[in-house]
Amino acid sequence: MHDKKVEDVYKEFRTSEKGLSTKEAEQRLHQHGLNELKRVSAANPLKIFIHQFTSPLVWILLAALIISFFLGEMADAIIIGIIIVLNAVLGFVQEYHAERSIEALQKLASSQSRVIRNGQEMRIESKYLVPGDILLIEAGDKIPADARLIEAHSLETQEAALTGESLPNTKSVDVLPASTILADRTNMVYFATTVTNGRGKAVIVATGMSSEVGKIARQIQEAEGKMTVLQTKLSELGKGLTIAVVVIAVIVFLAGLLAGESIQVMVLTALAMAVAAIPEGLPAVMTISLAVGVRKMLKRNVLVRKLPSIETLGSVTVICTDKTGTLTHNQMTVTKLLANDQLYDVSGSGYSSTGEITLEGKSVSLQSVSILLKAGSLCNNASFSGSGSRRTVLGDPTEAALLVSAEKMGLHRDALEKQELRLDEIPFSSERKMMSTLHQTKKGMVSYTKGAPDVIINLCSKILVDGKVYRLDRLKKKELLQENEHLASQALRVLAFAMNSDVLRKEDAEKEMIFIGLQAMLDPPRDEVKEAIAKCHHAGIKVMMITGDHLATAKAIGHILGLPGRAILGEELHHLDLAKEIKNIDIIARVNPQDKLEIVTKLKKKGYIVAMTGDGINDAPALKKADIGIAMGITGTDVAREAADMILTDDNFASIVNAVEEGRGIFDNVRKFVNYLLSSNLGEICVLLFASLYAVFTSAPTVLPLTAIQILWVNLITDGLPAIAFGFDGHSPKIMNNPPRSSKEHIVSPALRKEIIILGLLMGLGSFVLFLLYHQSSPAKLQAVVLSSLVVFQLVRIQSIRSGYELSFFSNKLLLAAILGSLSLHMVVVYTPLNVFFGITPLALVDWVVIVVAAVVLWVMNMVLKRVMKGSIGKEKEKKEGEDGRSKGIDGVEKK
Repeated sequence: MHDKKVEDVYKEFRTSEKGLSTKEAEQRLHQHGLNELKRVSAANPLKIFIHQFTSPLVWILLAALIISFFLGEMADAIIIGIIIVLNAVLGFVQEYHAERSIEALQKLASSQSRVIRNGQEMRIESKYLVPGDILLIEAGDKIPADARLIEAHSLETQEAALTGESLPNTKSVDVLPASTILADRTNMVYFATTVTNGRGKAVIVATGMSSEVGKIARQIQEAEGKMTVLQTKLSELGKGLTIAVVVIAVIVFLAGLLAGESIQVMVLTALAMAVAAIPEGLPAVMTISLAVGVRKMLKRNVLVRKLPSIETLGSVTVICTDKTGTLTHNQMTVTKLLANDQLYDVSGSGYSSTGEITLEGKSVSLQSVSILLKAGSLCNNASFSGSGSRRTVLGDPTEAALLVSAEKMGLHRDALEKQELRLDEIPFSSERKMMSTLHQTKKGMVSYTKGAPDVIINLCSKILVDGKVYRLDRLKKKELLQENEHLASQALRVLAFAMNSDVLRKEDAEKEMIFIGLQAMLDPPRDEVKEAIAKCHHAGIKVMMITGDHLATAKAIGHILGLPGRAILGEELHHLDLAKEIKNIDIIARVNPQDKLEIVTKLKKKGYIVAMTGDGINDAPALKKADIGIAMGITGTDVAREAADMILTDDNFASIVNAVEEGRGIFDNVRKFVNYLLSSNLGEICVLLFASLYAVFTSAPTVLPLTAIQILWVNLITDGLPAIAFGFDGHSPKIMNNPPRSSKEHIVSPALRKEIIILGLLMGLGSFVLFLLYHQSSPAKLQAVVLSSLVVFQLVRIQSIRSGYELSFFSNKLLLAAILGSLSLHMVVVYTPLNVFFGITPLALVDWVVIVVAAVVLWVMNMVLKRVMKGSIGKEKEKKEGEDGRSKGIDGVEKK
């Protein structure tokens, strides 16, 4: 509608200045539906809950539950059942909560609107608005639907939540080209934006789901569901272990039969081994690790809505960040003053009155800038609600910045207006490009004017310098205009100020004015963001600013923050290969909501792990589409927060770096436990397999090194407590020195697979050697030694794994307590009447000496082996990179 004349809009919507008739409005309401945001498809709770049981890892747990029940191990079955239920409930709550984005959008609707129907002005509930209604709006109103303006009187709207542009948008009724982007459609007003100044009249052209916000709501609902990197890896691991479980059970069963054991015994043993191979502790340690991470992140101002999101940050290669409110404060701030032929600096940021005015680094007196600051404060219609850093603006953010600059020198409008009572106002208009207020003083009436520098300067005949008035000649005007251009080239918004101290009537206020000075402002970057971006670059993460603001403004902010790369317009996206050019592009300006979604989609298709930060309505689809969406907690809209995976409670971009570090640490903790679990379980499998093969090939009497219940016991005490403690483990101090982990990298990497296999074989071989050493002993003594050796070997294995991450033995006191707790529980079984139930006998001191010596030998072999493997992996890596290089992403970051 922005490219059509008002008459054509009337004709298309079959309406007029008198509005619709009540009957016609009712018919259209039936045709178009209520003016509200609806769900495309409601979430089905039952379907969501059933979906929680489609993971291969859950299938393994269900198999473990059945096997444990079959073996009569009710305690084990109950524990596994609790794990299954907890994970299902947790997943259900997260997924169901994520579908509430649309509910936040519905809250944006204003309750009532003023319209013209039947030729008369009336108020109706906004949900009953229809296309063709004539809408009346004024300062303070929230726009209830998309509408084409037919009248605009000094009308300005704040559209940052929709377009990303920080400054209010001045509106008009002029016809625009069809190609005009959303942010530049000055003859349109949009649902969920607000009127900051003036008044207007418009024809409603789209309501509900047909509005621009409605289209975003539909995109949020229709966005494809995404699996996090960790969920994908665990799914892959689960599939592999499912196959391994079946193979292991068959091998053990057949080996036992060949050794002469009965079918019944070997069925129980094979099933027990299947339970041993199933990583029932893996979902628990993952959930615990993520939950601990959530608590840590909350202390660091990050609220996580979806647990696996923390880990995903560890793989992020690109952060697409909005500018307004994310990298900047979304609070206009005066940074420069031109007065008395001097350029002053103004410190501080946002709406806090903390700051000072300096000249060449030295503080200045109030007298030198008082007239300029007073003019900015009095020629002003903005106000604040709240106090301190939480102050919010009522009115134009530009005018609010002028109030704050005056407050920094102790000038408050309330006190100023008591001295100079406001009498009248000549309002701002897009045609005049200026505004004036008239005040009564003891010496008579005075006026203050602010507006576009070129307009104000040309209307002035005098200039105020150091309290004295001089003639403003053509040469001086040229100098002032050049200074204005210089400030504007730095992406500063510049306002000029003038006064008339000899006003007899309102009509003379803007004639023969005295030029006072300039105030230049911008939405300043957050102080800590520059360092945060530098840390991201050091960690191999690309930061890209994506904004609806103007290119010059975005480039100026990017230069300050350390984003000096290529800056492009959103319209250029359709003519370049973003994934190929991304290394050189730091800024994309003047983007539409669809552009943001397209950027994320293109990068994901090319294999990048994408994080998207944002705070506006327009960010929501991209937040949901990205691998991880990060919303602002303070300035962010409800829509953005509901669509995101995590929320920055302090709106601090720097908190993302903390989250990245935490995410990498969580993945390491999961990998530590997988290493421990699989190598330990492999050791149990190997000792059973070796013993069975020994019986087959030597014709020795068949004695199983472990019974089914003993296998379950060693699994329970070595996997249970350590699983919980691993979730609380710290991370390597060098964790941020590496580039992002490739998403192709499995939890069980090739190097880790070698370590698991070799160490598992060594533990199995160690226990088998003890099996041979005690082979002539009673079965109860033999099995007590093998069982105890596996417990000790596995608990020693914990610290050998942690040493690879440069973590000291005492750094995780909970893990140390878990090791001691597991040993204590085993001692209770060995030296109490429970040993009869487990079919073992108490061990003598010499038996423990033999077991400990074997454990020390394994420890030494383990450390030597890790050094050898580390050296060979390094050489292999160098050779591979030297010959054909790696598939790199951004700045040396591997792509998935």
